[in-house]
Formats: sequence, C-alpha cells, structure tokens
Amino acid sequence: MSYRPHLQSGADNEEGRALRVELREAIRTRRSVRRFLDKPVAKAIIREIIDDAVWSPSWGNTQPWECVVASGSVLEEFKKRNKEAIVTGQVPNPEISMPMKWPAAHKKRYQEIGRDLFATLSIARDDKEARFQYYVEMCGLFDAPAFVLVTVDTNLSVEYALHDVGMFVQTFCLLAHDRGLGTCIMAAAVQYPDILRDLLSVPDTQRIVVSIAVGWPDRDAVVNTFARTRKDMDGCVRWVE
Repeated sequence: MSYRPHLQSGADNEEGRALRVELREAIRTRRSVRRFLDKPVAKAIIREIIDDAVWSPSWGNTQPWECVVASGSVLEEFKKRNKEAIVTGQVPNPEISMPMKWPAAHKKRYQEIGRDLFATLSIARDDKEARFQYYVEMCGLFDAPAFVLVTVDTNLSVEYALHDVGMFVQTFCLLAHDRGLGTCIMAAAVQYPDILRDLLSVPDTQRIVVSIAVGWPDRDAVVNTFARTRKDMDGCVRWVE
C-alpha cells in the first residue's frame, strides 16, 4: 500500500483507482498478530509511522493521544512483571473499565473468535490450563519486540477522547501493516497500570487507555492464519430516504 498525496481530489484515473484498491486491501488484510519474529523494530520506523498517524482526525483537532514507545530491557521487564501479575492472581484494575456484559449478538461474535482461535491452536474447550497459558502469553504481548502505550489527559472527557484514540490506533495499525509490520491492539497490557506507571514513568495526569504490540509477524505461525469474519453490512446499517 503506497499513498500518493499528489493525486487531485476526485481524480478517477488509473492511479486514483489503484490507490483505492490498495487502501481497501490494507483494511481487509490487516489482522491482529499473535506471534512475532525474534527481530527488533527500528526506532526510526516507529517514529515514521507515528509521524503519519498523528494526522488522524480528532474532535476539534484536539489530538488528545499521548504515546510511550517501549522496547529493549524495559519492555522485557514489563512482560515479566505483567505475566507474574496474572499468574499470581493479582486483581486487574484498568483505568478504562472492561465491559462486563454484552448484548447477545456481540457475545456470540466474541465467543466465535475465541472458538476459532483455540481450534487453530488445537486447544480443547475444557483444557483450562492450556487456555490460561495462552492468556499468560497474551500478557507477555506475544513476545512482540516493541509496544506503544496510548494515554489521554485525565481532564478530558473520556467518551470523546476514546473516539479520537480509536482513530489514531486504527491509523497506526494500517500504517504498520503497510510497512510489513504486525500489530495487536491489547487491553491485556494495560490491566495493571501501576506496573506501567512504574516502568514507563507515566504521570498521574495521564489516563492509561490501550497498548499496541508491534513487531514483524511470524507468517508461518498458525495462530496468524485462521480465517476471520465480519458481520454483513446489512446487519449494522439502516437506509432511510
């Protein structure tokens, strides 16, 4: 996917059509990566991605997102402590509440992806230990070599700030995909904010929202290959005239 900002608005030429196809393909082929190669991501690449991602839209151009990028020994220490927290049974206390109830249709889709994921990994429904170990791996960011923590100012309205953060995160992930990188948007990395504040020096004036694991995807790993689904457009759209 290569962007061509010099195209004239509304141009319906061959180059313009190619851009639309590339963007559509990027949106449809981006996926959550759950196994990464043991290969570092250059700081310069992440800088370039963020430099483009900050052009994401936001309410009133407020651009509320703040980022901390971690790698190396700091990230390894975070993975260790985050996994230890879940293994020792520490109670999660994320600063953005996790949903406790789902409408039936949403719950069904959530259960379906879990079913497909574990089936791909040959983990049986009743194999609680294997499922728990998978969750521990998740808390270790699937061994991603870098991650981006996204925060917002505590004085902001959470509802509107999260809309903007979502657009920034989506843009970041598409740009990373364009560079051949894989990403996984992870709540499991922000469920123990005290660890993050300690290791990454996150001030109390910032609310911890979400993180993005970043790395080179292991394309041979089966967990990165299972089929994904989306609901039909007619399941979420009403047309009125």
